[in-house]
Amino acid sequence: MTPQAQPEADPAPVAAGLAVERVDTSFLETLIGYNARRAALTIIATFIPRMAQFGLRPVEFSVLTLIGHNPGITARQLCATLDLQPPNLVGMIKGLEKRSLLEKRDHPSDRRAQGLHLTPAGESQLEQAQATALALEVDATPRLTPLERVTLLRLLRKIYQPDH
Repeated sequence: MTPQAQPEADPAPVAAGLAVERVDTSFLETLIGYNARRAALTIIATFIPRMAQFGLRPVEFSVLTLIGHNPGITARQLCATLDLQPPNLVGMIKGLEKRSLLEKRDHPSDRRAQGLHLTPAGESQLEQAQATALALEVDATPRLTPLERVTLLRLLRKIYQPDH
């Protein structure tokens, strides 16, 4: 007598009401951090490909922007403003120097520090990159009116900027 094959067991049925058709994010949507992160991810998804032409990641763009608007800013000031760790900034500065976008100069009042300055190539690239950044933010937020955009920026700054 040959052993008969046992029929395969049916997969366990899904209990009624446990299959998720639509993910409920309602609680998360009440949290500022969740919404800020989701908005940032949306902007970054547009930022990365558009800034690829300049070879800039978001943090490099921020560093160049601060140097461009604050000639002579020190690495310490950059770290404090952008909440960066000094070792992370050192490599980034070296890379931007190697690309001839910025240069170090002696600080006028602190012999231990060096001021950071954009080169002419850095100034030109920053000007183009900033125009691109402004346009991509509008493109990434098509459902916001200009007034809503201004309001959103004002409200977000109230979260992280110290009282003046």
